[in-house]
Amino acid sequence: MLSPKSCVTGLSGLLLLFFLAGCTRIAEQPGTPCDQFVIRDFNPLVNWKTDTTGRDTGGQFCKKMILLDYTDAREQGFVIPSSRQSKEGQFLMEFHIRNTGSGPQRFAYKIYYQNESYKFPECDPADSSRPNALAWENFYGSWETPGATFALTEEIPADGQFHRVTDRFRITGNPRNERRYFSGDRNDRWKRNPRVGEYSFLLVVTTPGNLENQGIPEKVQNIALPPDSVFLHPYFYFLHGSGKRLSNTITTLFPHRLKVVAKPDPGSGIYISEGHYPKDSYGRFFTSRCGQDPRLKEQAAFEQFVHYIDPTTKYSNIPVIADVLNEDYTLMEYNWNKRFYRKEEMVAITATTSKRPCETVISDAVAHKIILKNPGTTIGKWEKQNVGVITRHGFTYGKWTVKAKLTELLNRHHLWNGLTNAIWLITQDLGEWNARRDCNTSGYFANYYGGDQDKRVKNVSYSEIDFEILKTVKYCPGYILPPAYNQGLIDQYNVANWNVSMPEEVEELNDQILVACTNWDMACQDPEHYAGGCNPIVFNGQVFWQHKWDMNYRAITSKVPEPDDELFGKDYYYFQIDWEPDRIIWRIGPEKDQLRVVGYVDHTITSIPNNQMLLIVSQEFHNTRWWVGSMFSQDNIPFPKHDIMGEIYEVTIE
Repeated sequence: MLSPKSCVTGLSGLLLLFFLAGCTRIAEQPGTPCDQFVIRDFNPLVNWKTDTTGRDTGGQFCKKMILLDYTDAREQGFVIPSSRQSKEGQFLMEFHIRNTGSGPQRFAYKIYYQNESYKFPECDPADSSRPNALAWENFYGSWETPGATFALTEEIPADGQFHRVTDRFRITGNPRNERRYFSGDRNDRWKRNPRVGEYSFLLVVTTPGNLENQGIPEKVQNIALPPDSVFLHPYFYFLHGSGKRLSNTITTLFPHRLKVVAKPDPGSGIYISEGHYPKDSYGRFFTSRCGQDPRLKEQAAFEQFVHYIDPTTKYSNIPVIADVLNEDYTLMEYNWNKRFYRKEEMVAITATTSKRPCETVISDAVAHKIILKNPGTTIGKWEKQNVGVITRHGFTYGKWTVKAKLTELLNRHHLWNGLTNAIWLITQDLGEWNARRDCNTSGYFANYYGGDQDKRVKNVSYSEIDFEILKTVKYCPGYILPPAYNQGLIDQYNVANWNVSMPEEVEELNDQILVACTNWDMACQDPEHYAGGCNPIVFNGQVFWQHKWDMNYRAITSKVPEPDDELFGKDYYYFQIDWEPDRIIWRIGPEKDQLRVVGYVDHTITSIPNNQMLLIVSQEFHNTRWWVGSMFSQDNIPFPKHDIMGEIYEVTIE
């Protein structure tokens, strides 16, 4: 069955075609011959003509793009294309075949697709003849019907002519029909949604005899067959493995890719979780743009996020209400209030969440934005309320870009208002279906909370990747923790005794806030250079100092100082988490095409999550005990006098 005469389309030529700039007129592709037939003009996207600018390209090949359709995606997951994007809700594929045999015959064919933007190479880096041990995690598929293998053409006459063959397919979640994503007999395709980014398309045409007697293994013919250990990747088999030498078989990669982009609409409304705010108790606070009606349940891309408040984080706050950002609140006032309020006058509180839904998160359907509102407080109410929204559709990997104007953090005296602006990814679910890749060295810590005595487990579903932007100090390199603060004397008659200056190393960054970039690896020690303490990593010539308190700490963090006025004093700013299978890159910038790198980790120092996550944008009153060495303590920041606003204008995942 194996023959040196097998036919595989030249990959270098195809990839060159893909990288050609601009658009090219559709032309007949040169035929690829085998002993029994010739193939040409493979096109898996006959009925999709939209390019990356949203234009209809008509009869031209361009780099094509499709936006994910959020309608009904909560229940069935994303489908590409949806029934609203193409007449049939599928892509039309075609190729032309010429029978070069001695008589009429039928041929077998199958289409495969794969996400190319977020994948592991199909080949083992050390031995290209062997599959990469992690390539089975890649997102690839074929026809979605369970058990579907190769399709057969009609009988093709040996008349020297090319004959057109057509079929249909679509990209869906859980394309291998893996049981871990099922609920009973229901395939919950949303639990393994299609990845964003670019997709390739592979056509395999062969003779029916190759489907018999394991000429092509069953697990390549039917990608849904349960594996013994890992799945057999069809791209590896046909392009690099034994399928490359299969007789009377043509393997053709389409010379263009399809770019898939997600753009959850901030103006599509905000859904309210029944678990947090039951309709019977809170329905009177719902609006047409925020609540639990069926339209919002199906179409709202965002949900009000309700923070978990750890009751052990209670602190004693000064009984002062002020508009720190806009009033003339100075370091002298901060120092006075810090020194001279008696313990019995302090207000014992934790941060809070909204007691009523829809009051602090507003979806604007006209401007397509979300408004966040940390509410002001009054005497006796004494509240510092966290506020945020969370997306409702999970993805694995992607460039998550947020355009927003979040609250400024410092006033003109460089006093902090107590808020942390956070843009972060969090695990979609703690169920077993969303478990991360096994940690084999020591295991993950089982729980987000817990000390060094927490049990270790082989896999865990918790994951988190953060931007946390606040007023604190750098830890690395060589920073003494905590800084040597002069606490002053409780002597109100001598200003110099209580109105003390900050340390020099703190003063030199007084107009800047810290951009903290964090990956929660749950202390998995599999990475080759996993370490505690402060350690540098270099990316594109830029050094990033990564910090772990010790080997058992569950997260790794770097901090970069940035001017508060630059990030939050303008009309908007961009924040991007570029989450890839083997690394995470954090970027910020004034425009999407002007982003700069502010954080970087890779698989050599930390465990990169591979499960499905959601996006949160929030403005939070952190307990500064989380940020050892901070120059301002949350206890001594006044309660907000007025509402503090933030706005989210755009979210793109690509």
